[in-house]
Amino acid sequence: MRLENKVAIVTGGASGLGEATAKLFASEGAKVIVADVLEDEGRAIEAEISEMGGEGTFMRLDVTAESQWEDVVATAVSRFGKLDVLVNNAGISGSDPDMTNTGLWDRLMEINAKGVFLGVKHAVPEMKRAGSGAIVNISSISGMVGQGYVHMGYSASKGAVRLLTKSAAVQHAGDGIRVNSVHPGVMDPMRTSKITATSEVRDQMLASVPLGREGTRLEVANAVLFLASDEASYITGAELMVDGGFTAN
Repeated sequence: MRLENKVAIVTGGASGLGEATAKLFASEGAKVIVADVLEDEGRAIEAEISEMGGEGTFMRLDVTAESQWEDVVATAVSRFGKLDVLVNNAGISGSDPDMTNTGLWDRLMEINAKGVFLGVKHAVPEMKRAGSGAIVNISSISGMVGQGYVHMGYSASKGAVRLLTKSAAVQHAGDGIRVNSVHPGVMDPMRTSKITATSEVRDQMLASVPLGREGTRLEVANAVLFLASDEASYITGAELMVDGGFTAN
């Protein structure tokens, strides 16, 4: 198994891409902390992982709250002895009709960008102690190119994730810690999506995808698994597009 005896934290693990990643990691032998603000959904994922013969534990985590990060990382280490992998997946959509909503800008930067920073900050010391680690940050095609149907704050936050990833990769390579970003393309709408969930906008988005279809959560989770595994041992600071060719246009 590709993550046998590894300990992983997956943020936003109670739904969507985070759920797919947490289950995939567990099926590949990882002990998974499913971290999310959605408590009922998170406990349901914990139960599903157990039913499939894996090992998963739900913990409540608001990624903007530093004290909660401290608790989650400390719990992972005290329960399982170490921390090998962090997937910074938690985030919200910038799909809002008001493209100049200042409050949404603040929330996007707080969750999508600061949440990733805090994850890296608190995971790195434990990975240093272990002598190695892998961090996978979920960005977006919106962190690579401009788009007319999302709030500028979404693109800014996902662009921040992209360059934070590169900085962390350079700063912690000597500690044996690899840091990479995954950039999903057109997927099914996020739980917080508004205008990008409409058929008109989705048709516009799909028209820019050379493969001509939406991606699946499992396709993205497989990319995350690769970067988290030892198969990617010489890859750090990289951007992996899972976008059906969107950014190749």
